Amino acid sequence: MVEKGTILLVEDDRAMSRLIRKWLECDGWNVLMAEDGQQAMELVTEHQPNIVVTDWDMPIVDGLEFCRWLRKQPVKKFVYVMMMTVRASPPEQVEGLNAGADAFLKKPVDRTELLAKLDAAKRIVSFEHELTEQANSDSLTGLSTRPLFSERMEVEWNRADRHHIPLSLVMLDIDYFKRVNDTHGHPVGDEVIKMVAKTLCETCRASDLVCRYGGEEFAALLPETDEHHAIQWAERIRDAVREKSVAAGDRRINVTVSFGVAQRLADTANGHSLIDLADQALLVAKRTGRDRVVGYRTISASNAPSADAAPTIDLLARIPARDVMTTIVAGIGQDEFVGRAAKYFLRFRINSAPVVDEEGKLVGVLSEKDVMSIMLCPKWWETRIRDVMKTDVVSYTADTSALAIYEFLCRVAIRGVVIVDDGRPTGVISRGSILRWFTNCLAVGIVKIPDADADALREIRPERDLADFQVNPIESLLAAVNAMGSESAELQQRLRANATDLLPCIVGGASRIQELVNDVLACSRVANETQLAVDSGDSSEWLVD
Repeated sequence: MVEKGTILLVEDDRAMSRLIRKWLECDGWNVLMAEDGQQAMELVTEHQPNIVVTDWDMPIVDGLEFCRWLRKQPVKKFVYVMMMTVRASPPEQVEGLNAGADAFLKKPVDRTELLAKLDAAKRIVSFEHELTEQANSDSLTGLSTRPLFSERMEVEWNRADRHHIPLSLVMLDIDYFKRVNDTHGHPVGDEVIKMVAKTLCETCRASDLVCRYGGEEFAALLPETDEHHAIQWAERIRDAVREKSVAAGDRRINVTVSFGVAQRLADTANGHSLIDLADQALLVAKRTGRDRVVGYRTISASNAPSADAAPTIDLLARIPARDVMTTIVAGIGQDEFVGRAAKYFLRFRINSAPVVDEEGKLVGVLSEKDVMSIMLCPKWWETRIRDVMKTDVVSYTADTSALAIYEFLCRVAIRGVVIVDDGRPTGVISRGSILRWFTNCLAVGIVKIPDADADALREIRPERDLADFQVNPIESLLAAVNAMGSESAELQQRLRANATDLLPCIVGGASRIQELVNDVLACSRVANETQLAVDSGDSSEWLVD
């Protein structure tokens, strides 16, 4: 006899429950038994039956209360509820339907009617399950969709947090997939995606969840797995994909896959943060040659400065963030419009800015990308910044060492951090900020260089003697100002000569002038401090351009 499925029978009359159980088992059903609603709750949580047949009047928890509880549970599949009752009036049936019942069976129970209604319930359950599978499955690969992946991520995250067990995430991307589509066509590209999806399914455990994250990108959630074993899993997938091929006309093509792996750590805030860590590792894998597996802990360790850099590390550790940061010109309020932010970005030639609340406290960050994401929407310029900004902004205080920020920016994908004073943004530090400061240490001299630091800088610039940089900062300032004058004159000449095509000329010239303005500001600070040192009789030497 073919098993029809699992039924939970909830009946406090033991004689009646034994009789109904015999009918159901003879008809091919697997039967679970409960004597009241409280026992039924426990069995639903543990077994998740397809169909529930419950009495209305029961001790402890009656049928109505049990139905209301059941409909509030985050069950993965639809559960059909049939209520047995002597209550046959329309108002009573309406009350049962509102509580969550799908059908009624009048007592005393007729065997033929019961089995017929259960066959009808089975058809409804099968149809509901089919619709659920279609909604939760990617149409091309059959893998889980992102919404289902997010739900499962939350469940596994809470379980890992509650029981202190590892949880890893793998992000993977098919290498040069656009080239496959452009060269062989989208049908071949679809076959490549299906081949990778099938390979993932063949290698996963029953507890793992793989989804098509978007386009040619996939995500795999590996419960009870640390980063080391997740990397081993990813390596097996990588080798398996390389050994397979896909038909492309009269020949076959091979593809490779890049992987980023991250494990949930004590300081990982949530599932979105875990995805971001795996994405950062994936980005490193793609930028270092593709067809490889990179773990987040690996890139964190590999990007740390070596012991040979100790003197320079010591120099960077003693420089506070306030001496490296770019001062914020003006703040952007979270209740202001995106249109103002767009003008702000264009005016100051920046690509992101901190967002503040009414008290001037940092609440988020807005980038050009955020603005562009809504730019094609009607009246996008009237959108409030609070509705577009990112709230997961990284900030440091002004007295944080530049070394700490340097090490952070070396191992993450984000481009910069915000410097705050009492929660209020005062500046930003990007990779470019640190690079500019460091090269200025060699070529401009924004800090006084003690002998020990001079030795450290000489070690990282061995091809030139440090004395080559010891020139008068006033001369550097004059040179920068003269260069601005020359650039302005050249811009005027180009404007007159290219009156029909102004944009490239203006943008290029303005960009060069802006860089010179930055140099003037840097040199002026050195010149001022040098003059103060001369006035005080301090003959210490400075490094300048």
